[in-house]
Amino acid sequence: MKSPLLTLPGAVPAEGVDEGVAAHYGDLFREQRALAEGTGFVDLSHRGVVTVSGPERLSWLHLLLTQHVSDLPPHQATEALILSANGHIEHALYLVDDGETVWAHVEPGTQEALLAYLESMKFFYRVETADRTADFAVVHLPAGSIAEVPEGVAVRETPYGRDLFLPRADLESYAGKVGPPAGILAHEALRVEQHRPRLGFETDHRTIPHELGWIGGAVHLQKGCYRGQETVARVQNLGKPPRRLVFLHLDGSEVHLPPAGTGLRIADDGPDGRRIGFVTTSVRHHELGPVALALVKRNTPVDARLMAGDTAAAQETVVEP
Repeated sequence: MKSPLLTLPGAVPAEGVDEGVAAHYGDLFREQRALAEGTGFVDLSHRGVVTVSGPERLSWLHLLLTQHVSDLPPHQATEALILSANGHIEHALYLVDDGETVWAHVEPGTQEALLAYLESMKFFYRVETADRTADFAVVHLPAGSIAEVPEGVAVRETPYGRDLFLPRADLESYAGKVGPPAGILAHEALRVEQHRPRLGFETDHRTIPHELGWIGGAVHLQKGCYRGQETVARVQNLGKPPRRLVFLHLDGSEVHLPPAGTGLRIADDGPDGRRIGFVTTSVRHHELGPVALALVKRNTPVDARLMAGDTAAAQETVVEP
């Protein structure tokens, strides 16, 4: 999905997973400040949109998701995961029920695999699933925004702002009313500042929810019956996750940010020190400067000075060791 907003003045296309929307519109820091102040919007129209309807939609999803949704009140936003049989994260859903339909947005390009799994689990339940990506675009309004929400549009309201499931045909006209736009890089910078993990960025093929602090927010510990629940319960009650998410303050004198996948080592171990983790997302923040999220081995000392490649990094604890 290529957004029509890429024709706006100054729009620079994003690359990689976020291809299809703007990376920025000419001034990354101005766009970040606008979002932090509660103005503007972010075009997330490249994200997948999935709906589940039918009288048994919530009770059915309750059996599949890590979140407790059987009694989810209308218009209350939540997030949930789908795990593998071994407890590794496969999908992350950001959802809301409007009283008749559950709306969820997911990482770009993951909706087809998600729908295939959901369809395989329908059995005799009275539910209907659909890929609505071609018809609806996700638009993010930052916390504090007073922008008007069109009548009849499903909305996820969270402490970080509101996600609108806007008819795709209305995207250009709506953007003209709520500007200025901010690119995905500004959105990512604030996500990193807020220590919020993202599927495919902070996750790999063996990530479990405990490592990223998704327990509570996306995983409800008082429910079972979902795939991978045994791993969640075992780690929660008997063990500790092998890795933990950290927030890094990077050396601001470096010209280049260490890209995702850059190895981490303890600075005092010298250049030949063993790898203890890796950078997952690095950004330039309008106030904090260069910062990053990273995964490190659980037993890495919380006060250890780290090196991300050749860049010095000071860590803040996100997930307690």
